[in-house]
Amino acid sequence: MEGMGQPESREQRAAQESELPPGQRIQRGWPVTHYGPVPRFKPDRWEFRVFGATADGDKHCWNHEEFSALPFTTVVGDLHCVTKFSMLGAEWGGVAARTVVDLAPPAPSATHVMVWAEYGYSANLRLDDFTGRRSLLATHKDGELLTAEHGFPLRLVVPQLYAWKGPKWVRGIEYMTADRRGFWEERGYHNLGDPWREQRYSYQEEPGDGPEL
Repeated sequence: MEGMGQPESREQRAAQESELPPGQRIQRGWPVTHYGPVPRFKPDRWEFRVFGATADGDKHCWNHEEFSALPFTTVVGDLHCVTKFSMLGAEWGGVAARTVVDLAPPAPSATHVMVWAEYGYSANLRLDDFTGRRSLLATHKDGELLTAEHGFPLRLVVPQLYAWKGPKWVRGIEYMTADRRGFWEERGYHNLGDPWREQRYSYQEEPGDGPEL
């Protein structure tokens, strides 16, 4: 019919509803980005651990079957990569980070978490960011299981931070009573990683943003 254009894509609708962080561009599709090889998933050996400064001083563990039985929820959240692409309006499914924290609470002195993934990869976050209302230990995207390349069986999604703060292939959470830099934070990335403040690199850090390099 004359005067009617092409239907809007989901990315276009999402862009109209939420402003992009500075320096970002909309990405169609989902590029694969990670450091190192894709690990092979072995369900009989897989375990998710919560350890460090826990409230009871103990380590808490779930095997894959037990973790999969935890309450499932969905959130809609953008993914902002530090390489300047943004994927808007994705629906993520999995276990809310808050659920894990409620089941295995931190000690009152805990202020940060270190998220541990396969091959010893790590990312540090403030506890408040990890427990945010849209922070999710994701198993699904848009109703489909994550692929191995995108983090199956488990990746952390923290929409308010750059995507490197949400590792693929997550295996555990360490509660910490003081901040400590993770893998990329030790290699020149900003300790906090707020895309709205364009906190990409450590040279941009201000006093109090993180431990000394």
